[in-house]
Amino acid sequence: MANAASMREEAETLAVRALGFIAGDPELLPRFLAITGIEANSIRKAAQEPGFLGGVLQFILAHEPTLLRFAEETGTPPAAVGKALRALPLGNDDHERST
Repeated sequence: MANAASMREEAETLAVRALGFIAGDPELLPRFLAITGIEANSIRKAAQEPGFLGGVLQFILAHEPTLLRFAEETGTPPAAVGKALRALPLGNDDHERST
């Protein structure tokens, strides 16, 4: 079983690939920028913030056709995207559950 550090590293790698996928798509990039409120020239700085890479994966997961296209183009199982999200800071949605 992989340790938490290696799982996080793999998740970050997948999220960076997802960001590249978004950045390379002339339809997805403007939508991503509009939803996140980030300017294109600020992406590199934003990527260093906790939660940004998780937000990239959330963006991919939020639209099934985008998820499936990302999975197909990168050879990534769709379920791996959700698993990667949970390994990243702020990627766990437990805060939404009532106790």
